[in-house]
Amino acid sequence: MQDENKAQDQPQEGEYKGHSILTLNPNSRYPFSFGVSKAKLILEYLDEIKAFIAKHDAAKE
Repeated sequence: MQDENKAQDQPQEGEYKGHSILTLNPNSRYPFSFGVSKAKLILEYLDEIKAFIAKHDAAKE
């Protein structure tokens, strides 16, 4: 069952106003969509994003 849910939540490519987008968790309550420019920005700052997550996950514990 878990594998089935994971397969349904695979990222999906789509289009918005003529631009390509990628949607993460498309079947969830809060899907997350972004285009090529934001995807490039995410990759450029991936280390900073990981540090942010580590910092704030540590604060919860």
